[in-house]
Amino acid sequence: MNRSTRTFLGGLTLLGAALALPRDAAAETVNFGTDWKAEAEHGGFYQAIATGIYKRHGLDVNLRPGGPQVNHAQLLAAGVLDFNIGSNSFVPLNFAAEKIPMVAVAAIFQKDPSVLIAHPGQGDSLAALKGRPIMISGDTRVTSWLFLKQKFGYTDDQIRPYGFNVAPFLADKKAIQQGYLTSEPFTIEKEGVKPVVLLLADAGYGSYGALIETSAKLVRDKPDLVQRFVDASIEGWYGYLNGDPTPGNALIKRDNPEMNDALIAYGIAKIKEYGVVDSGDAKKDGIGAMSEARWREFFDTMTRAGLYPADMDFRSAFALQFVNKKVGMRP
Repeated sequence: MNRSTRTFLGGLTLLGAALALPRDAAAETVNFGTDWKAEAEHGGFYQAIATGIYKRHGLDVNLRPGGPQVNHAQLLAAGVLDFNIGSNSFVPLNFAAEKIPMVAVAAIFQKDPSVLIAHPGQGDSLAALKGRPIMISGDTRVTSWLFLKQKFGYTDDQIRPYGFNVAPFLADKKAIQQGYLTSEPFTIEKEGVKPVVLLLADAGYGSYGALIETSAKLVRDKPDLVQRFVDASIEGWYGYLNGDPTPGNALIKRDNPEMNDALIAYGIAKIKEYGVVDSGDAKKDGIGAMSEARWREFFDTMTRAGLYPADMDFRSAFALQFVNKKVGMRP
């Protein structure tokens, strides 16, 4: 959960591949870091590698998985990485707050997959959990918890420590904890409990997820490279969600041996069921879509929560020029 805490048309694919052949011979190397260990939430990127989409766009992508001891945001700022995945809208806004010249250039997830998880009978809505003890991490306390305080009146005295282990939840039928739509519920269900899973995004939490980030310098000096990486990633996500995900899944399991077919299939199913990738603006503008209005709304909410100063230049956190082009969409 803590990550601080997706079919290109056949004829066009063949045509694009043919046109891109000369470019492939001199593909540009791109270093790309994800926000966690390999999983279904990275499936479209792996699909773009496995099926040659990045190559057709003239890119040789080195994907570096994240993890609990990996600080890819720092490596991006240092220039070691060309692109990085920001787990939520706080990441690029925090860069902007510190005047670090990094920008989000696409939002692969229209919905942040953050959830609260409860036992049956303990509450069937986020509003019903007001005043109840909830296990959350320190990072969540300064991210999505601020939304819950603003929207539902949660208070800090509800907070209980969370150690990224579902055992305490399973041991206490009154327990409530944070989670990620595609992971913790799967583990809990395997233990015979059918939890109540409440997606914060469906209650108005406006954070994007799986944001592609890069440096303002790369945007300025190599906009064509940025555009090709964004376009290829988007095509990879359409292929992963609407086609055969087997090629991408094979690479996920190679990079993360803890992943298995059942967990990956669960993740894909939940991404589709809840419209994590293909909902909202992505329905009309394509995967990766972003809007200034949504960024402003999220920024204003977090400003009211005291996280950012009202006069901060929130627009420096993102660039819209690479998205909203309907790339990879079916006609």
